[in-house]
Amino acid sequence: MARLQGGRGRYYVGGRIEALNLPIHSDFKQIRNTPSEVRQQFRKLGWNRVVGFQTRQPIHRPQFELTIQAMKKAKANLLMLPIAGIPRPGDFDHYTRMRCYQKVAAHYPPDTHMLNLLSLSTRLAGPRDAVLHMIIGKNFGCTHFVIGHNHATPGTDSSGNPFYDTPQIRELTLQAGEEIGIEPVFFEEMVYLPFEDEFKLASEVKEGQETLSFTNDHIRDRVRKGKHIPEWASFPDVINELRRSYPCPAIQGFTVFLTGLSGAGKSTIAKVLYSKFMEIGTRPVTLLDGDIVRRNLSSELNFSKEHRDINVRRIGFVASEITKNRGIAICAPIAPYERTRSKIRTSIEAHGGFFEIHVATPISVCEKRDRKGMYAKARAGLLKGFTGVDDPYEEPSNPELSIDTSNLTPDEAVRQILLLISEKGFV
Repeated sequence: MARLQGGRGRYYVGGRIEALNLPIHSDFKQIRNTPSEVRQQFRKLGWNRVVGFQTRQPIHRPQFELTIQAMKKAKANLLMLPIAGIPRPGDFDHYTRMRCYQKVAAHYPPDTHMLNLLSLSTRLAGPRDAVLHMIIGKNFGCTHFVIGHNHATPGTDSSGNPFYDTPQIRELTLQAGEEIGIEPVFFEEMVYLPFEDEFKLASEVKEGQETLSFTNDHIRDRVRKGKHIPEWASFPDVINELRRSYPCPAIQGFTVFLTGLSGAGKSTIAKVLYSKFMEIGTRPVTLLDGDIVRRNLSSELNFSKEHRDINVRRIGFVASEITKNRGIAICAPIAPYERTRSKIRTSIEAHGGFFEIHVATPISVCEKRDRKGMYAKARAGLLKGFTGVDDPYEEPSNPELSIDTSNLTPDEAVRQILLLISEKGFV
């Protein structure tokens, strides 16, 4: 044991590790084997050469063809190691992906592959992640490991350039592979040739040949928007599984999030909108108006800046649960802070639609409508931290719709919202 820094308590630790208790998982127990259990199965099956393939995405046709090519290139059987840890925002959940992998399994030749769930969070650390994946593959008994196009990279930087260079990943994994005792198998992007009806590596395509390609992100976005996905891009049974968990917008839940100053008209619009959705009758509808929530969900909170933000976050949480369960949530808080609204949007868009409606009625009009005299009390200094007077309202930077109710009736405002939602296919 060697100490690194005196006073900070950091150490290198060597020796054998003894596991006292393994983590308990209730899902997919049959494919949650430890590395030693997987190696034992390899010995039983007589598999001496195994190529590992780690993924956080569903396997579509390009990835399937890639794994087939990897098996041929390495003259090996296949071990698929899909991860079930914390995903990247927007990724499909691992329950859905596992069902997709089980559907893909039927397309491989018999007795050529094995599926094992890997408890690992997404890091997207490029070269270092690639080395980590090879180490994990080695522990599971792999002799080869697939390093794919842009392996474990977060995409592009702010200038549009790849965050990590493919040559950088290739160089490091080659060096590490020798030390680890596992051989990396490199692959470029796979593209589809429609006239030949086959997949090829992009580098093997001849000049003038027409190609088509869908990334996993493209397919994910098309699934969420209910758009058609051609059979060359993925397997129909895989797409059916994805659509079970992520149906088209007409079936998804969604949230209408009205934000604006006190007196802007949010509550009135929300009540009219509630009646319209109840009239349509395709989904359960819940109205989360500011006063209703204060009375039933946040009665212990005061009106300090911190507590007002907690109240809005509670509204967002309830709305995300309603959306997840394919209902309609109508929210009408002031919600003055852009950061909080952005977090709510992210949490809800993981499950369905989110429509931020900025009720942008000027404060002068809001003050004239103030029956409770709240603005007058704030102006007189009798009410502290009132939004729009001595506490700022941060206007939405990119709302789906902005409405000024100064010269609009509630029905006219609701008509604009319904047209927007209809245009996106949710009603």
